[in-house]
Amino acid sequence: MTLPFRILAMLVIVPATYFFIYWFTISLIPSMEPTWVLNLIASLCTGGVGLYSWKRLGSIPEGPVSSIFLGAIVLGSIGFCAGFFGPMIVAPEANQGPLLGIFITGPLGFMLGGIGGFAYWLSKKKKNEHKK
Repeated sequence: MTLPFRILAMLVIVPATYFFIYWFTISLIPSMEPTWVLNLIASLCTGGVGLYSWKRLGSIPEGPVSSIFLGAIVLGSIGFCAGFFGPMIVAPEANQGPLLGIFITGPLGFMLGGIGGFAYWLSKKKKNEHKK
């Protein structure tokens, strides 16, 4: 996988992991007062997931299935985050705003990312055929 795609994937994976672990531990242990402990737990888990993901993304085979799946996951995650958190930022009083990410931008990003991943694989395949 190329470096820009690895960086883009890490920009989605790392913050999502941190916030999920942080809020998950708060929901399970509500009486934990020192927030530095929660930050430490979330940071350690995020560091582990980030390191593992960085290594795994570097060793993904460049086949059509992996390109389609990776494009779908990355663009779907970006679409979901934009549609889910965007309305919360723009119009916090709208209680159905996050449904945009769940039902529209997430699935649409997933489908467009799959198509884009396939197009990327085709272009890379044609480029390799011309080199031979």
